[in-house]
Amino acid sequence: MRSIAVINQKGGVGKTTSSVNIASALAAQGRRVCLLDLDPQAHASLHLGITAVDGEASMYEVLCGEATIAQARCWVNENLCVIPANLDLAAAELELASEVGREMILRDKLDADDEPFDYFILDCPPSLGVLTVNALVAVNEVFLPLQPHFLALHGLSKLLRTIEVVSRRLNSDLRLSGVMLCMYDSNTRLAAEVSTDIDEFFEASKGAREFYRSAKFFDTRVRRNVRLAEAPSFGKSIFEYAADSNGAADYRALADEVIAQENTFARQPQQPEAHRAAA
Repeated sequence: MRSIAVINQKGGVGKTTSSVNIASALAAQGRRVCLLDLDPQAHASLHLGITAVDGEASMYEVLCGEATIAQARCWVNENLCVIPANLDLAAAELELASEVGREMILRDKLDADDEPFDYFILDCPPSLGVLTVNALVAVNEVFLPLQPHFLALHGLSKLLRTIEVVSRRLNSDLRLSGVMLCMYDSNTRLAAEVSTDIDEFFEASKGAREFYRSAKFFDTRVRRNVRLAEAPSFGKSIFEYAADSNGAADYRALADEVIAQENTFARQPQQPEAHRAAA
């Protein structure tokens, strides 16, 4: 089983689009996938046509102890389910601020869930608050989506430091395992230059940073594609909305690269007791 947080503190870099479509592509290849929406904007839920309404369990109820993962689970198809979010999740940041062990809540909830999955994919909010830290403590891997633009690189070192601190203090299993370029335009010189800069940065830093020593800079570049922007408004993944588009081809190829990592990064789910001892 692999558990992956898709994270970037900068919005608009393809984080939710990647979370949804990688999850959908993996499910289409026979993997059982649970997508957790940790963003109060609930874009991942809406992308798959799911709305968490009042009276139904959502990620907010899970984190606040009012529901289990199983009670909040919404199945999209036989291999893909979503733990949906809604705007109530924004209140969880405040409500959990004084909670003892607040960073461990999601991890403990996932440990208590006995439904078998091959992948947990967590779509994180564009911030480094309680929700994101919960995600980083609950998973073994981080995927980092980047836009090939100078401003997308701004703050990257801060984000990596945050991941490293969580890895060192709260979750020794945490690793940055994948970096992906989204909204890529092969016709621009800037895209190629930024791609080269990112590649050189990670290659130069790997030896000094244990937590991303095994990180892969994915070969697939997710091209800028209008179909990817249109699909959420229809509540569909790119494969349901435009299966023959460049966006669908790119996310299929990206999912193939993720699957190719399975022997390296697959981990057996740890028992809650072992987690607590490590913490």
